[in-house]
Amino acid sequence: MCTYATVSEQVDGSAKGPGGQWFHVTDATVYYDHPVHAMADHTLNIDLADPSRGPGARLAVELTRDSATRLVRAIEVALASAPEGV
Repeated sequence: MCTYATVSEQVDGSAKGPGGQWFHVTDATVYYDHPVHAMADHTLNIDLADPSRGPGARLAVELTRDSATRLVRAIEVALASAPEGV
């Protein structure tokens, strides 16, 4: 079921985009909707982008609900293992 809930957050990082080129990302958008490419009825979609560089500076990910949940857990474990401020 599509929730139409879209969560946006400012971020500071890098992503590897088309052609293997790295670019700075400033914006993250997360939403649960129909995927464009993934073979699933619904996916958690994550877009990382730098809008100031145009549509080519975007990385999109479509994950099944189960995969997204496992990724969240993995991120939490990795962050918990690192000292704060590092």
